[in-house]
Amino acid sequence: MHAHVPFPQALEHLDFMAAKNVHPELFFSGDTLDGTLPEEIKSVATALANSGLSCTIHAPFMDLNPGSEEVLIREATGRRFRQVCAAALILKPKSMVFHPGYDRWRYGEKQSSWLGHAVATFREVLERTEPVGCTIAIENIFEEEPATLLALIESCNHPRLRHCFDVGHWNLFHAPGVGLEEWFAALGVHIGEVHIHDNSGTRDDHAPVGEGEIDFKLYFKLLEQYAPAAVWTIEAHSRGCLERAIEKLGKFIPA
Repeated sequence: MHAHVPFPQALEHLDFMAAKNVHPELFFSGDTLDGTLPEEIKSVATALANSGLSCTIHAPFMDLNPGSEEVLIREATGRRFRQVCAAALILKPKSMVFHPGYDRWRYGEKQSSWLGHAVATFREVLERTEPVGCTIAIENIFEEEPATLLALIESCNHPRLRHCFDVGHWNLFHAPGVGLEEWFAALGVHIGEVHIHDNSGTRDDHAPVGEGEIDFKLYFKLLEQYAPAAVWTIEAHSRGCLERAIEKLGKFIPA
């Protein structure tokens, strides 16, 4: 079990994570990447190892787009991705999560162009993380159905490029007729990580399981069927929510 932790707060929450046997998914913002020295990343890596904790990484995403039509946006995205890949060489995460940057309102008629740029961007990410061998997991954000994510994964055709299924985002943005069963049928075998949080379908609450409307009984049944080895990551944005999430997830953890 992993949980969202901004990188600057990693050491602050280390004792709690070790006590709960929860491993961090370290989020790097652009500002964090610019303001953090390699020695500081090495210090966190050492502290995690000494506490018996592994990690995953969530790459920066704000205003970035790996498949952008605008070359300057792609250059900024590439710079941030190269920075977080350098951090990964030190931290040696099990998985790294990236946002795809696609939405049909901007790229409806230019899907192939977005796809070509995104493939090139993620092939560089895969090359730079080869020494670590970690999973590169592409998270659903505004996707209403799985076709574009499937196209990206199949076009890259790399065993380390996988899908991060965020069930909270699915609940907010999925199209009518694209239920959990349809999503898993299309992308389930490609899932390498999942982000677990709940909402009521109107905003991205990041609530603990059972505090929204998502059918988690069906969700975990499908997860066991399609991706039993996926990394589980709780995306809670406060200590209180994380504690409730850990407690509520207990009944779903395989024996």
